[in-house]
Amino acid sequence: MTDQNNTSSSLHPDSLISDLARSFDAVGVLIAHVRPDQWSASTPCTNWTVRALVDHMIGMNRVFIALLVGQALPQRPAADHVEHDPVGAYRDTAAALLSAFTAPGVLDREYQGPLGSATGAERLQIRLYDLLAHGWDLARATGQRAELPDDVAERSLAFARIHVSEQTRPGRFGPAQDIDDQASAIERLVAFLGRPVETPR
Repeated sequence: MTDQNNTSSSLHPDSLISDLARSFDAVGVLIAHVRPDQWSASTPCTNWTVRALVDHMIGMNRVFIALLVGQALPQRPAADHVEHDPVGAYRDTAAALLSAFTAPGVLDREYQGPLGSATGAERLQIRLYDLLAHGWDLARATGQRAELPDDVAERSLAFARIHVSEQTRPGRFGPAQDIDDQASAIERLVAFLGRPVETPR
């Protein structure tokens, strides 16, 4: 997956870690403000409720932790699995993943995953655009304002445009959606990743 045009090459490691930390914090605020009656609400992710969406974000944190520390990837939870403390589980797994990414040499090392080889820096940015997109999904599903870091979304969009190809979309993302160039970075990111976005005219 390494590419000479990869945006990770132009970003300082501390900037990448800061981008992920800020995004984890912003999404964590959204999760903390989910009302009890909203956990069963539908989301822009087909067939996923708010509960399933948050469980997915927690699960992906665990997958990336295992990948970085050389453990076996956790098995996919059963369809009826629910996190009993989603706010706490999200907070704990986010902190653990940040810690894993800050270990010496992690961002430069190559890691093998289901979609091939990628450096730790690339893995971080893959986690980042997925996290931001699901943060937007959560905000849309729960009627919250998606106060996600716009500058991080802009960088994530640039990375995704390089690394998300038509060949890798099936089963992960829908076709890129049309959107006004003047839309916010997070809206342009999620539209690129297949979400229909209604923007004010």
